[in-house]
Amino acid sequence: MVDFKGVIDGDNKNYSTVIDGVTKALKDKKTVAVLIRANSPGGSPVYSDILYNEIKRLRNVYPKIPIDFVVEEVCASGCYYAASAASNIYAAPASIVGSIGVIYTGFGATDAMKKLGIDSRLLISGKNKAMGYPFVPENKDQTVMQQQMIDEVHQQFIDAVKQGRGKKLANDPDLFSGRYWIGQDASKLGLIDGYGTIASIARDQFKSENIVDFTPDQDVLDKISKKMGVGLVDSAKQAVINSGFTGSIN
Repeated sequence: MVDFKGVIDGDNKNYSTVIDGVTKALKDKKTVAVLIRANSPGGSPVYSDILYNEIKRLRNVYPKIPIDFVVEEVCASGCYYAASAASNIYAAPASIVGSIGVIYTGFGATDAMKKLGIDSRLLISGKNKAMGYPFVPENKDQTVMQQQMIDEVHQQFIDAVKQGRGKKLANDPDLFSGRYWIGQDASKLGLIDGYGTIASIARDQFKSENIVDFTPDQDVLDKISKKMGVGLVDSAKQAVINSGFTGSIN
């Protein structure tokens, strides 16, 4: 088993943790299957794609060992992107699954600035450098550019899911609309392969109750921070980094 939890981004690097854990599990001669326990709402499309491609690569390197996703509460958006590379996807009937879409968030503050008597003194070189900047009026041409980029990333997501899930997917017009489903409906649409937990999948699919947790440990200073307080340990951690030590302590 390898845990996959939290928002997918470059700060917590959970995608990298999953890759390391799965790789280590596959190298163990006693491993008959790898189950990724997923609890993630998604996140960065870049890191989701990295994880997707690495799972595909590892499945090719170790073709006899299934790599399955087992969803607990949620596996949506970027998490589902990565999961679609797995051998199989399992969930609970009430799990949240899907959300095959892309979102960009921003805001405009120009009307509020006018009321407050504030003006923007932005200087740029390159006419599109401030694309999406909230303190200047919306530029329609730039909005079109942004929408085009979002649509292209969405298509990458769709292509990955189609390649990973193949003929399992139902022909439903809402499948790639960005909406999410509970596991009960996701099963009908081919987004998952069945119901189960880590324990039940290990027992029923692989005839084993010997589940070994291959999730890489946090570094030791992060563990201590939970007990001693973040501020104190951050100072100690920075001192270690500044000393030139970049390894891990086990």
